Amino acid sequence: MTAGGSFVMGAVAYDAKVVTIWDGFRAWFRGHDLDFDYVLYSNYERQVDDLVAGRIAAAWNSPLAWVRARRAAVAAGRDVRALVMRDTDQDLTSVVVVRADSDVAAPADLKGRTVATGAVDSPQATLLPLAHLRSLGLDTGDVEVRRYDVGVGLHGDHVGGERDAARALAAGEVDAACMIDGNHLVFTREGTLAPGATRVLAQTEPYDHCNMTVTDAAPAEVVERFGDLLLSMSYADPLVRPLLDLEGLTAWRPGRTSGYAALEAAVDETRFYDDHGEVIAADYRP
Repeated sequence: MTAGGSFVMGAVAYDAKVVTIWDGFRAWFRGHDLDFDYVLYSNYERQVDDLVAGRIAAAWNSPLAWVRARRAAVAAGRDVRALVMRDTDQDLTSVVVVRADSDVAAPADLKGRTVATGAVDSPQATLLPLAHLRSLGLDTGDVEVRRYDVGVGLHGDHVGGERDAARALAAGEVDAACMIDGNHLVFTREGTLAPGATRVLAQTEPYDHCNMTVTDAAPAEVVERFGDLLLSMSYADPLVRPLLDLEGLTAWRPGRTSGYAALEAAVDETRFYDDHGEVIAADYRP
């Protein structure tokens, strides 16, 4: 749990800005009498392993990493919970997008066609939208799924694969593309997708994204102090506002797990993890 007495959190280095964010937060925590430090990981699987083993006290986890951490912790006889999450992690949706002039009017019309997705381990651009299409009656075995495996191991935090899927749709190389709803707007604003050139064919029910995962390996009072400090961060504070902007939030919220049911089901449908959190997906190697 500690390194030289510090409360140690893990984060995945999906972008160089991660260092800037957590260096800044470390200084802020220490200024509020919490001896905080962090370690960076190249992939979420190793981070979850260290969290469950008690080598780190907290993990800034993707939703897929939460699913694995919960399963692995239960198998190891540990308690695990979502301590906090960003305001922007709650009630998101994913969309399946087609070109505006496409003759695809319903998910069933994708039979025999090509659907682009993000990386194999992306909840928002692969696992959830494909599961949603199946729930609408489309057998995804009847479509060609063209995956863009950029940043495998980062659980979709690297949006390169998602952007490549959007580019393939714009170029007419695929018939539909999967992405998080917010990125559909981003890709339109940045010009990856021309304004008005696409329309939403299907949209998932709301789900939640990242959370700060903790186990019972660390002293409860230190964990609570960590959580309380995160929740106390104010967007009006000039010291933390730039860091919150980089991390994509305006406020931390108490963690919840009600928004992960659809992803749990998708993980089981695709046999991504087993009940103990072990990777069983044949084509996933972070």
